[in-house]
Amino acid sequence: MSRFRRPSREVPGLNLAALPDLIFTVLFFFMIVTHMRQVDPKVRYEVPKGTELVKDVRKAGLVYILIGKPVDSQGRVLSDETRIQLNNQLVTVDEIPEMINKERAKMTEDERQYLTVSIRADRSTEMGIINDVKQALRKAGALNINYSATKQAEPK
Repeated sequence: MSRFRRPSREVPGLNLAALPDLIFTVLFFFMIVTHMRQVDPKVRYEVPKGTELVKDVRKAGLVYILIGKPVDSQGRVLSDETRIQLNNQLVTVDEIPEMINKERAKMTEDERQYLTVSIRADRSTEMGIINDVKQALRKAGALNINYSATKQAEPK
């Protein structure tokens, strides 16, 4: 008989004690980094392309107006008529001043001072509709307007 025993060939168990800490760290990272959409589009729009674009980084006092074809929750176009969406509501041109004043009432004094309306219109939208929206914004006293576009590819 031998005095020495052979060591067992079993693989030791995997230590999972730190796994919950790792999972919560990743969860907190994604919660902090993820940008939540403020406005759900109810209209389909394809922004025009431009060459002289400037990025506006100010988020306070920003109201979005989307102009395009109405879509359902799956993104299917419902009709060919052009609709206007202010933040999360479909509105008519006549309702824009009232809605802007409601949004202004929700803001702080600093945000009111820098109230900016961002218009995101479909590239095929008639200019008459955009002019009507601009006139309604003028009635509401919202004079800072920016237009969203994508950068046009440089010609080769």
